[in-house]
Amino acid sequence: MKFIERIPEPELMDDPKQARAYANADFSEPHQAFVEHFAQYFPRHRPQRVLDLGCGAADVTIRFARAHPGCELIGVDGAPAMLALAREAVTRLDLDHRVHLRELRLPDTTLARHAFDTVISNSLLHHLSDPQVLWCAVVDCAAPGAAVFIMDLRRPDTREQAGRLVQEYSGNEPEVLRRDFFNSLLAAYRPEEIAAQLAQANLSCLLVETVGDRHVVVHGQLP
Repeated sequence: MKFIERIPEPELMDDPKQARAYANADFSEPHQAFVEHFAQYFPRHRPQRVLDLGCGAADVTIRFARAHPGCELIGVDGAPAMLALAREAVTRLDLDHRVHLRELRLPDTTLARHAFDTVISNSLLHHLSDPQVLWCAVVDCAAPGAAVFIMDLRRPDTREQAGRLVQEYSGNEPEVLRRDFFNSLLAAYRPEEIAAQLAQANLSCLLVETVGDRHVVVHGQLP
């Protein structure tokens, strides 16, 4: 079977209306699943210093912080509009002392090298025209033995399948979100493509697995 070709989408979500719609949408199911999957894959790992690459409006960041009260998180994102919403949420929940947000766009040389025992990312990969930007950041920032957990959409087999997923999971959301979800599905990478990316980055120690009907996870500990 010939799968649909990947169609890239803009790397940054920085239109204020688009960012607000995204922040107000109900992503509780996949975002909570992110935290639960991490706990399942790393049952004995106790995060201390966490880097969240592409934190967006910080919903996953906040959920992760609450699930691991002993950790400190640095969330980075290149979109000022998303970070403004993230800062509002972090302040509102009184997490400023543990969750620190920075505006930067990968690749970036100011992040501390090999300083994080945990590196996470949710829904950043499909935004990147060059996926090595993400994997190089993992290599540069993760400490030896660090836990790495990346979750993202995976590209469906057909446009029709993408449309059905949009209707099932975003049918009641505003048009801007339905359109963005459809475009994100078409921009997502397939598991075999991600495996090739990891091999190129010398990260074949990480495993690629499909989760549910629309996600893929990359997980493992570095040597």
